[in-house]
Amino acid sequence: MEQQDHLLAEARRYGYIEGDQVWLRPLLDLPARQVGQVKESADASLIYFAQRFTLFRTKVEDLLQKIEESDNKGSFLMKALHLKEQVASYDALGDFESLHRRLTEAEESIKVTINRNREKNLATKISLIQEAESLHDTVDWQGGSEKLKDLRQGWIKTGPVEKHLTDELETRFQAAVDAFFARKKEFLAEKKAMTNRVYDQYKDLIHKSEALQNSTDFEETTRKLKQLQQAWKDIDGTLPRKQANDLWTRFRAAHNHFFERLKVHIESKRQEQQVVAPGGEDNLSRKRALVAEAQALLNQPMSQAVARAKELQAAWKKVGPVRGEESDRVWEQFILACDKVFEMSALEHYIRKRQPGAPAESSSPRDQANLRIQALRDFIKFDKQEQEVLEENLGKLNDSPGNEAFRTMLQGKIRAFDRKIRTKNELIAMFQQRVTG
Repeated sequence: MEQQDHLLAEARRYGYIEGDQVWLRPLLDLPARQVGQVKESADASLIYFAQRFTLFRTKVEDLLQKIEESDNKGSFLMKALHLKEQVASYDALGDFESLHRRLTEAEESIKVTINRNREKNLATKISLIQEAESLHDTVDWQGGSEKLKDLRQGWIKTGPVEKHLTDELETRFQAAVDAFFARKKEFLAEKKAMTNRVYDQYKDLIHKSEALQNSTDFEETTRKLKQLQQAWKDIDGTLPRKQANDLWTRFRAAHNHFFERLKVHIESKRQEQQVVAPGGEDNLSRKRALVAEAQALLNQPMSQAVARAKELQAAWKKVGPVRGEESDRVWEQFILACDKVFEMSALEHYIRKRQPGAPAESSSPRDQANLRIQALRDFIKFDKQEQEVLEENLGKLNDSPGNEAFRTMLQGKIRAFDRKIRTKNELIAMFQQRVTG
């Protein structure tokens, strides 16, 4: 009851009844205005509009409390202005003048805070610009990029400045960022060009080595390959690790191929100078035994089979010569058996890369066999494409004596692809037999 009496007294202090209308007395240089109509009774209507004022005052006090507690007071400016505008139009009876005064004080305080913050923001942004501009001469591209990333985040998090300064500061900051990344791009382009030059130098030495790897002029070619090895050392270029390793592997393979042939040539010459002992038939038996063991290697784990195939190749070289046509026949059998082991090893490596972590029993033997057949067919297609390029290059070669070494090299490569294709086809036939069997 006391609360109702208090509300009624407040309502009569700030409003009055005229006829069947409820009026708010003049305030803030504003004339009296109608805020509602009498419904049940004059007193009940006055109390109702006093209660509405209480609700509006609560909204104002809640906002002022939030402003007081917030670190980001500027975010409440528009809400304060909106409530301040409502003072002149809200239909209620109460001390609007005090609310207007409190909102005005809050507005002025917020604006002071905003101006102060904008001054701090200006100082912060100038500092960020200076840090970005300090990278003008740096060549620490990684560190500079990380630094600019942090500066950008700081720029985004920093609040606004005076509008007339915004564009100028944004332009200056972005110019510093763009200048750094333009220099970085130019540096990386030059580095790439330098890398390409080094890469081309290495590739040139590889091509020269591969052109000599099947040469039969062993003495002169040995001298040339030694020169190429020295030229490789003299380049002393820097390339990505994998790329450098791939190039070196290819370069070394060409040299190893030639010098292995040179060893065979020297051994052959040595044996030619010796009288063939009556034990030629024993040599044939030993070589046939090596063939039989090589042919059985496909039934062993590939890691063991490859190692054993290499041991058998070394053992073959130690066996004496065999006369007649049987010598070529047993050699073809042996080299085909070894080739199958090496091709099978490469095939299994490829399958493991395609199915990382997959258990062997994850698919049926038929599916596994079909998967390998398809892979071998793909390999044959690529082998034939490379062989066709070699045959095309051989066809374009003129008959001048200067091209003889290159011609010999191309012919050797073509024969090597013939062997590769034949070996893969035999493996396909083996897998097909497993599928149908």
